[in-house]
Amino acid sequence: MRVTLSVVRPFDPWRNPLCTCPPKYGLNPYTGCGHGCLYCYITSYIPNAFNPRPKERLMELVRRDLEKIPRGAVVALSNSSDPYTPPEAQLGLTRKVLEALLERGYRVLITTKSPLVLRDLDILAKHRERVAVQITITTLREELAERLEPRAPRPRGRLDAVKKLAEAGIKVTVRLDPLIPYLNDDEENIEEVASSAAAAGAVHLVASTYKAKRDNFARLANAFPDKAPLWRDLYFEKGQYFHGQWYAPADYRRRVLAAAAEAARRHGLQFTICREEFLDLNTPGAYCDGSHLLQR
Repeated sequence: MRVTLSVVRPFDPWRNPLCTCPPKYGLNPYTGCGHGCLYCYITSYIPNAFNPRPKERLMELVRRDLEKIPRGAVVALSNSSDPYTPPEAQLGLTRKVLEALLERGYRVLITTKSPLVLRDLDILAKHRERVAVQITITTLREELAERLEPRAPRPRGRLDAVKKLAEAGIKVTVRLDPLIPYLNDDEENIEEVASSAAAAGAVHLVASTYKAKRDNFARLANAFPDKAPLWRDLYFEKGQYFHGQWYAPADYRRRVLAAAAEAARRHGLQFTICREEFLDLNTPGAYCDGSHLLQR
């Protein structure tokens, strides 16, 4: 019998064959995200995507859904919107969701760009064996981050969040994601993020390359007009259209991701790619969503 769920749903990576993560559930407390990152893909399928708004009757629907899925299952916050998008500071919906999930024995993956996650450190530390946090840091270069992620918290604050979460005994992954040609894919940037992540206490680094879609490419080209002709050549002339988006050529992606893998291992970090085909770069037994870091 098919189970009908409202807000806690099986994670479906659009049937992308390059997604190798184990089955899990996803839960987005908000529709849309307020960080406004130029490379974000959600504008291709969420109307008014950079205007975050809470899900209606969220907690009522969460509690109803949790009666239908197995205890101990992995639930990811979030797959389409940062669970600590700006309205969360006032509304506290993500905190309520965390309490509901962890008190009922679920395992939780959090992906965010916001140090606001530290507000919930009391809950996370109490259930540290069943929680793992991923914090995206595409660059520690403040000027580039400000142009690339205009409304997201600054990267040094995110790095501080990595440190405080790790000090509380919570497993932390840093996502160097996406690596964008001619912006943050140089070895110096990769090394700086990897070494800083390790020094802050992260245990795992994830990397993937930027995938071009019509909407995110237009934003990047507008913000970096000098790079636009290079990107058009790399993606639309030399690249490959795969699963609804343009991938850069395989030799370029392999080279950049291998550099990230080497930097991770040099600093004692586990490493995985995300939706790329070079699985030999992965640390055996590790997954890009960080689910391998969770205990039952």
